[in-house]
Amino acid sequence: MRADSYFTIEVYGGAMDPEYGFPPISGSWLNRAKKRYASAFISSGGDRIPVDPMMLSHATVVNGYTIREFYEKPRLAVRCMAYAQELYDLLPVTKYYFAHPWLPELGIRLKPMEFTAPVPDNVVVNEPEDVDLIHIPDSEEIKRGYSFPRLSDAMDYTKKNMPEMFVPLAYCPEPVGSAAELCGLEQFLMWTITDIDLCKKLINIYVETAATGAGVIADRYGSAVINTGAVFENSDTMAPATIAEISPPALDALVRKCMKNGAGPQIFYHFCGNHKDDYMLYREKIVYTPMTIMQIGYWDREMFPAKVLKDTFGRLATIMPSVDTKLFVMPNQKSIYELAGKQILEGRDSPSGCILGTACEVPPFSHPSNIHSLIRASEDFGKYGDW
Repeated sequence: MRADSYFTIEVYGGAMDPEYGFPPISGSWLNRAKKRYASAFISSGGDRIPVDPMMLSHATVVNGYTIREFYEKPRLAVRCMAYAQELYDLLPVTKYYFAHPWLPELGIRLKPMEFTAPVPDNVVVNEPEDVDLIHIPDSEEIKRGYSFPRLSDAMDYTKKNMPEMFVPLAYCPEPVGSAAELCGLEQFLMWTITDIDLCKKLINIYVETAATGAGVIADRYGSAVINTGAVFENSDTMAPATIAEISPPALDALVRKCMKNGAGPQIFYHFCGNHKDDYMLYREKIVYTPMTIMQIGYWDREMFPAKVLKDTFGRLATIMPSVDTKLFVMPNQKSIYELAGKQILEGRDSPSGCILGTACEVPPFSHPSNIHSLIRASEDFGKYGDW
């Protein structure tokens, strides 16, 4: 045996990344992880329930970079994401996005921050009559705008350098909350009471813009996962009747328009916040495909129960029971392990599959051992064949 064969490892991606100095992704890990990813939808030989915490800037932080660099350097961000996914043994899907895509194309300025994602720094609607003055960009304007160049920079880099970890993403976050940023959240809430038709106009403006953006992404990459949901409108901020009037119709319209423009058929619904009193509104009022994932964060102040998620949506979508992300910033390894185990045991036999996630974004300064606790729970409670 040659001496150097002791140091031969199976790798993916060729030589060390020349741009950032990361070693190549392990080919053996990638093969296992791809089977695990597919196992949530089909019988693929995966070993356990997949784990997919909502990780953004934690990926740069755990690799020694900053939160701000995640949002300002898309290529670095996806390279850090890929390495973090291998580090934690997560799903092998690099995804890059930021909190407010498609809003800059409508006149919103995003202010860079050191410790969070960029935040809106203005409104474009001060009076009701301003709504009709908003210009909805076409596809060529989208291509020249703020959002698409950043999103496509990350996806182009991934496709070129890590093609087996590339899944194009049409990120079109919560149409209601995004529309509310155009006039300010407080004003929008007032209008839900005094003039809900104005709210619907703003929502339609965002839906048209985001769907155009999704179409531009699909044109470039051939398809794209539609990532959307409901965050601002939840059981703590609006009455169920108000949510029913604006949110399910907005989500349904957005997804249908995105699909008409070429995005899909994969859909990821992220319902952040407390949806105890409104989750049933979405069961039969929004689009589902055979490749839909449904995730809901909280039931009041507790984790949204996996059993309720399974019983309500299990025949419509792959469910993603979640663990409270607030736990990840302190040393809560045992609690996270036990809560994740409970969610897995309640949801692992869901008819359309199950993925373990987190209620919202993993805090940037999360303890790595807390994330590892999710993996341990999946290994101990989520092995296929144990139920």
